[in-house]
Amino acid sequence: MIEAVSVTKKFGDFTAIENLSLTVPKGSIYGLVGYNGAGKTTLLKTVAGVYRPEGGKVLIDGEPVFENEKKKQRLFYVPDDIYFKPYTTMRKMAAFYKGYYPNFSYDTFEKVTSLFGLDPTKRINGFSKGMQRQAEVVLAMSTMPDTLLLDESFDGLDPQKRTVVKELLYDYMRQKDVAILISSHNLHELQDLCDYVGLINGKRIVLNGSVKDLSKGKAKYRLVFDRPVTEQDFLSIPHKRLNIDGSIVTLMALGQPEDAYARLKEMSPLLIEETVLTLEEIFLDEMEAEGHEAKKIFG
Repeated sequence: MIEAVSVTKKFGDFTAIENLSLTVPKGSIYGLVGYNGAGKTTLLKTVAGVYRPEGGKVLIDGEPVFENEKKKQRLFYVPDDIYFKPYTTMRKMAAFYKGYYPNFSYDTFEKVTSLFGLDPTKRINGFSKGMQRQAEVVLAMSTMPDTLLLDESFDGLDPQKRTVVKELLYDYMRQKDVAILISSHNLHELQDLCDYVGLINGKRIVLNGSVKDLSKGKAKYRLVFDRPVTEQDFLSIPHKRLNIDGSIVTLMALGQPEDAYARLKEMSPLLIEETVLTLEEIFLDEMEAEGHEAKKIFG
């Protein structure tokens, strides 16, 4: 489990994150979302024990992580700005990490390298940006960590490789009961992957919770009618974001989804279908409820 409790990190007079708290239970994936410069990297490096916080504390399975060698041997941090020494290969890096991570698995290394179609004997600096990210994911998984931190790790990957990485992370989390914290400036990258999500904005987590809880009491519907309809027809149904395009209607219904569906069905549409809310829709709705200015983040 990852616990950040009232964490503050400063660089001289500049405060990067302030009084920030989050929890990532074992057996879950937490998505940290925020624009570039919002503090995501600072938080991940503080959780990884690279930085010592000026205030608060970071615990991994109940233990402080800073200057805790034993705990760091079970933790792996994949940075946004990946660096490999000139002329090094994946095999050489595997041998290097084996010296620091007692649980390093060459079997996992070979299998995941093959999964990505990478050549472990070639120089990594000759790889494309996306291939270098894949190489670092391979090495990260091969250390068999209990805690995995990934900073913008989908950046530079093509859609097919993004799907592979997501499936790999999900399967590893489920099988090994680990805690995974992954940051991104793109909400869509984390859709259908995370159990928990947090929005960092202006040094703080402004929204935080499980995807299930954040979407509770909200349902999105698409309806098709054989007649014209107006906003007046939907006054008895608690809703927001109503959009009417001829005979096609989309809206977000509030309250119990079962009640909303029953009321909409009473309107006798030709078609009624419930669709899953995207993370962006969930965040926008929650931010409006909390009085935050969504346009500053998503605009």
